[in-house]
Amino acid sequence: MKNLLLIILAFTISPLWPIGPNPLPGDPFIIVNKRTNELAFIHNEQVQMKFPVATGKTDELTPEGKYTITVKAINPYYRKKNIAGGSPKNPLGSRWIGFDANDTNGRIYGVHGTNRPSEIGKYVSEGCIRLKNEDVEQLFELVPLGTKILITSTTKSFEQIAKENGAID
Repeated sequence: MKNLLLIILAFTISPLWPIGPNPLPGDPFIIVNKRTNELAFIHNEQVQMKFPVATGKTDELTPEGKYTITVKAINPYYRKKNIAGGSPKNPLGSRWIGFDANDTNGRIYGVHGTNRPSEIGKYVSEGCIRLKNEDVEQLFELVPLGTKILITSTTKSFEQIAKENGAID
C-alpha cells in the first residue's frame, strides 16, 4: 500500500501530470486548433476572439499539448537570418508571444505576426503559429505572461475545449 501511494504521489507531482495545471475559470487561455487553423482567446469564461492562423507544414512541426506563455516581444529580432525587428523582411512580423513547447524557453515556438499575410489559413510554418500582424498585435495586449496555450487538432468547438480544460465552468 505504501509503495502504491508513493507511485501515485510521484505521478501527480511529476511534470508529466497531466500537462501542466489547467487555467481557472475566467483566466486568459489560448486555444489553437490545427484542424481548422484557428486560434481562440478565452477570457472571463467566454470566447472573446477568434483569428485565422497558419501552422506547421507537417502535423508534427506544430507540437500539440498545453504550454505556458513565457516570452513577449515587440518587433522581434529574427536570429535565424539576422533580420532586425521592424524590418519588412522579418518573417516574425510585429509581435512574438513565445511558449515553452518541447522543453524550450519561449524563443523557439511562438504565436507571431508575419510578413506574408496571404499564407494565413495554410500549413506553411516550421512549427510556429502565424497571425496577421494586426491580429497578433491585438492578442499581444491581452495575453499576460503565464497564460496557458493549448494546441490541438480536433472537431470540437472552442467552447467545448475550454470547458474540458477548466477555462469555462
